[in-house]
Amino acid sequence: MFDTDRLRETVLAAWTASPARFREDANAEEDFALGGYRDRLVVELAQNAADAALRAGVPGRLRLTLAGGVLLAANTGAPLDAAGVEGLSTLRVSGKKGETGAAGRFGVGFAAVVSVSDAPAIASRETGGVRWSREETAALVAARPELAAELAGREGHVPLLRLPFDDDALHVPDGFDTIVRLPLRDDAAERAVRRMLEEAGPALPLAMPALEVVEVEVGGEVRAISAEGWHVVAESGTFGPDQVAELFADRPTEERARPYWEVRWAAGGAGAVPRVVHAPTPSDEPLDLPAVLIATFPMTTDRRHVAPGPLTDFLVARAAEAYVRLMGELPATPALLDLVPGLMGKGPLDAAIRGEIVRMLPPTPLLPTVSGDVVPGAEARAVAGPAEFLALVADMVPGLLPAGWASRHPGLATLGVRRVELADVVDMLSGEAVEDKGPSWWRSLYEALPADDLEALGALPVPLADGRLVRGPRGTLVLSQESGSLDPALLAPLGLRIVHPDAVHPLLLRLGAAEATPRAVLEDPLTHAAVAESLDSADPEPVAQAVLALVQAAGLTAGEAPWLAELALRGADGELYPAGELLLSGGSLAGLIDPEVPFGVAAPDLVEKYGANVLAATGVLDGFAVVNDEDVLLDPAECDHELDLEDEWLEAVLDLLPELDVPPVAREFTAVRDLEYVADWASALPLLARPPLRAALRPLRLLVAGETVEVPSYTAWWLSRHPVLGGSRPAALRLPTGDPLLFGLYGDAPAVVDDEALTMIGVRSSLDALLAAHGGPEELLDLLADPAIEVDRAQLRALWIALAAVDPGRVSPPEAVRAVLKGQVTVADVDDGAVVVEAPDLLALVEDRPLVLAPFDLAEALSEVLDLPLAGEAVTGAVTSSGTERPVAPEVRSLLPAAPATYVEHDELLVDGRPVPWRFFEGRVHASGVEGLARGLAWAAGQWGDRLAVAALLRDPARVPLLLAEADLDPVASL
Repeated sequence: MFDTDRLRETVLAAWTASPARFREDANAEEDFALGGYRDRLVVELAQNAADAALRAGVPGRLRLTLAGGVLLAANTGAPLDAAGVEGLSTLRVSGKKGETGAAGRFGVGFAAVVSVSDAPAIASRETGGVRWSREETAALVAARPELAAELAGREGHVPLLRLPFDDDALHVPDGFDTIVRLPLRDDAAERAVRRMLEEAGPALPLAMPALEVVEVEVGGEVRAISAEGWHVVAESGTFGPDQVAELFADRPTEERARPYWEVRWAAGGAGAVPRVVHAPTPSDEPLDLPAVLIATFPMTTDRRHVAPGPLTDFLVARAAEAYVRLMGELPATPALLDLVPGLMGKGPLDAAIRGEIVRMLPPTPLLPTVSGDVVPGAEARAVAGPAEFLALVADMVPGLLPAGWASRHPGLATLGVRRVELADVVDMLSGEAVEDKGPSWWRSLYEALPADDLEALGALPVPLADGRLVRGPRGTLVLSQESGSLDPALLAPLGLRIVHPDAVHPLLLRLGAAEATPRAVLEDPLTHAAVAESLDSADPEPVAQAVLALVQAAGLTAGEAPWLAELALRGADGELYPAGELLLSGGSLAGLIDPEVPFGVAAPDLVEKYGANVLAATGVLDGFAVVNDEDVLLDPAECDHELDLEDEWLEAVLDLLPELDVPPVAREFTAVRDLEYVADWASALPLLARPPLRAALRPLRLLVAGETVEVPSYTAWWLSRHPVLGGSRPAALRLPTGDPLLFGLYGDAPAVVDDEALTMIGVRSSLDALLAAHGGPEELLDLLADPAIEVDRAQLRALWIALAAVDPGRVSPPEAVRAVLKGQVTVADVDDGAVVVEAPDLLALVEDRPLVLAPFDLAEALSEVLDLPLAGEAVTGAVTSSGTERPVAPEVRSLLPAAPATYVEHDELLVDGRPVPWRFFEGRVHASGVEGLARGLAWAAGQWGDRLAVAALLRDPARVPLLLAEADLDPVASL
């Protein structure tokens, strides 16, 4: 039992002696109950239970039960004693003074019960119990006249915790040592208690480690709360006299009597914990870190906030040190980055703690490396990629973090970790770090590499079959199944960059390596260079063997790779020749070549080992060698296949085309080479006219400004310019079955090949084809100007008709023309007065000149083509005699409806002083005699073809009906 009577009398006497003291106690209790401790009931009950367990040295256990409007709090530990009763019944006087590790240290926590209950009670199994009562306290105060006025002014509110009463009725449950009973004031108080019980969590046992478990029972359901699963780091110590004087200078006296400090961090457990500083009970100081901080911070009088000052600064530094230690003790996984704080805090204290932690983290060894070390953030490197890849490059990247650490987490930057990009890691794969790595290691690396950024892998080292290590897969060759029979050692003389078979991986192909099919190896620039330099090599034999093996494996045919003709090969005489200057003994070309041409014969052992087809594909001449190419740009700087007169052919082709901004392109180019060395054309031409060589004769199709245009192929052009047909050029001959109009102009081509083949190489087939060809009209004019060539008058007229249709822009004016002079066909210089006759009445005026005669309606066009004057431009043509105007007979007008009504009859018609039979001059017909009149009227009427009929009519008018009847019988086409 406790001496509660003495305590009550002492307090009542003090109040009576000083009513102000009563008012002070009442105000203080009200402030604590309704202010700083209004929502701390569960925390304060847990704090008392933890301190009891600590004093008794037993595991702390607290059971909170809400039932029937009563909250019961049963706990284990030291029982209530007289000092405890006195502490509970006073304000700001703790009975735990000097207890290291005690949660309660201010002596006001129990005041929290007043916020929900007017009759709290507490009892221990061994020592009994006490209670407090607002009603009974009010009655005792009211009985003192000195306090009546104070009581009336407070509306009956009294400091109930100041007057304790003995209580023998409270029962302590089995398994517990002490119980607190709180009859709840009303429904609002019960709701508040229920809320506080629901919010109770791991913060209680974490802040009060002496309390192992807290059990909460509400509505028959029990929930256990513990610190299990939380990682806790604690630091503590005591202050010496000098530190107390320095750090506690601004703190109350009783705080200076507790010269010890403690900092505790907890992280990683389950359950919601308020993100506030615990000192050790929850405060209102925000702490936005993923860990719980419990520390003996000095508090302001409301017990809600940490008081600033030197003691707080000291504890901030200790808290930062403990936090860094906590991070070091937690599992070293990327989740650790979530504990790295940013600089922005939720309040001054939060910001101060964060700042200290951030300052301390970079030099602290916290981060695991792939090699097993733990390094500070400043020495760590983060690389994105799978674990297998990181393990392979760990030796090259000091401080390399394991997989999963290369995220964009801001904690990496705070720790000072440097991100290393994949391209930088690739750059590190060099020198001594990789000199002992074998091809299999490199393949493992390619397998593990993150291949989502191919650009970053462009400089990836690649081990070659010859032992070299080169930078970048581009330009390397990966042996394929197709080339599996090729020995890398055989290909070594070519200097190729062949990937070591043990290092081959599909990634290399994605990065630009080429699949080393025999064709791909042949097209490699290094193979080209080896072939080009083989003749100058001291020992070209290894290069020749490698290339011939590739050609054999690739199945190349003759002409597919014309550049191979430069390959140095042995001839039968033991000398070295370019392959293109060797003949196959017994080949079809050997008998056609001029014996004086310096060709060699391929060595028999080469023919035996590789076969004629392989040697022919390499450029050795069996039959005619063919050059095949694609997408050929017809530009003098680009088009060079080392063909005879190729530049002249190109110039001739470009002359056929209009001026272009972009050179034309031949999608497919085929040409026969070595034509200049042929001696036996009678045997050679049939070979060229047969497939596959015949394809080289066909016109070349060019893409010109988006359209397809045909031009002579190189082979056809070359043959057309050389005497390959019986000693004559094909362009000087015509097909025996060709156009009769070309007879006499060209000799007949011998029938050594078919007509189509002859036509393709330039043999003339028809007049139309000749005139349509480039330079064809000029060629025809040159032939007509050759006196040695005979042309009859009918043939000449047909040729003039055809030439009249030619565009004058395609023709250069001739110096001589084939003309008619005084009835004879002759060749005349244009300076001899040759004219083109455009009207029949001018013939008599120019009969002493060379005349170009064609249908009068073509005269003007022919004049432009030949650049010759018309007859009317060479003479005046004026009528110089006088005559009599006569009417035209009606019978004539019936035959010539468009004839003029009159004409001028002359006894002797003179034009330019010369007698002529007729003249149509200035719209009038002048004539002397019947024949002249008939011609003049027919010409004037536009019916020149009826001139003979008109003459007959004029001689015998009685024949008009018969002539008209004959005209009616003319076919429709002639009308």
